[in-house]
Amino acid sequence: MKAILLAGGKGTRLRPLTLHTPKPVVPIFDRAFLHYQIDLLTQVPEIDEVILSLNYQPRRIEEVFGEGEGTGVRLRYVVEPAPLGTGGAIRYAAQGITDTLVVFNGDVMTSVDVNAVVERHRAARARATIVLTPVENPAAYGLVETDAEGHVRRFLEKPKPDEITCNTINAGIYVLEPETFDRIPKDVAYSIERGYFPSLTERGETFVAYVDHGYWIDIGTPEKYVQVHRDMFDGRFTAGLFATADRSAPIVSPDARVDDGATLTAPCFVDGGAHIKSGAVIGPYAVLGRGVVVEEGAELRNVIVWPNTRIGPNAVLDGPILGRNCHIGRNVTLRGPSVIGDKTALTDYTHT
Repeated sequence: MKAILLAGGKGTRLRPLTLHTPKPVVPIFDRAFLHYQIDLLTQVPEIDEVILSLNYQPRRIEEVFGEGEGTGVRLRYVVEPAPLGTGGAIRYAAQGITDTLVVFNGDVMTSVDVNAVVERHRAARARATIVLTPVENPAAYGLVETDAEGHVRRFLEKPKPDEITCNTINAGIYVLEPETFDRIPKDVAYSIERGYFPSLTERGETFVAYVDHGYWIDIGTPEKYVQVHRDMFDGRFTAGLFATADRSAPIVSPDARVDDGATLTAPCFVDGGAHIKSGAVIGPYAVLGRGVVVEEGAELRNVIVWPNTRIGPNAVLDGPILGRNCHIGRNVTLRGPSVIGDKTALTDYTHT
């Protein structure tokens, strides 16, 4: 069995963070985002290869993941010649494959049991299976309606209040049979959601849903990107180091340096190579990436700081996301949500 991760998007909603860092390798604490999806796929013993369908900055992604060393599965890269949409990308990446495929959209963090989804697919002898997740505000989404047996009936795009018949949305996770891909046109942009899935219902083919009530989030906006970190701090989602970490205490890498006189308040995270100097105050909900330096007297809370950024003396940061290799000057104050791109320099006494 193979899996395809659709990781070709430009991550435009996360700009400027994704100008130099493709969304699949955006850090979530100490790991590139896509590691969390690969972890889920390795729980299925039959999956012997994960194909990364790429388009935007593919070499950057290959540099991070290599051939899959340390992931527990072999990785292969397929680079789209041009953006092909979700359906076109799946067909292009699946060339020559006849096995059942597991497909993940490359922007969701989830706790779904992939084994259970595959079992549902096989038990129904389905041509396709889609994972659905319930939402509190159905009016804000395109909905997927199913019958009593869990067969997909129709897709409702941004329904009006009187059209809402369910609260389940497409979670971006599928199990598909490649022999159905002949209906996807070759080498053109094509949507699996708007073209391929409706064709299954129109032809009366077995198309079933698996409704997952576990954790699910689309990390594609700054707000959601911050939210997934907070959810992991608060125990609403456990993965990676948070599967075993003690969240009641600051989580500090053994390779980090915290000087005497620095104050760390949980929940917070400090990655390897970081240096927190005396008098600095860190936390709660501060995430400091590898090699970050926090100078004396600086105060950081509710922040995400990407690797190799330096925070100057007596700076106060509450709310921003900072990209890589930034330099935040002395007595800078940043309050409230903001996104600061890579290599930004804020001069001393800058205030927002």
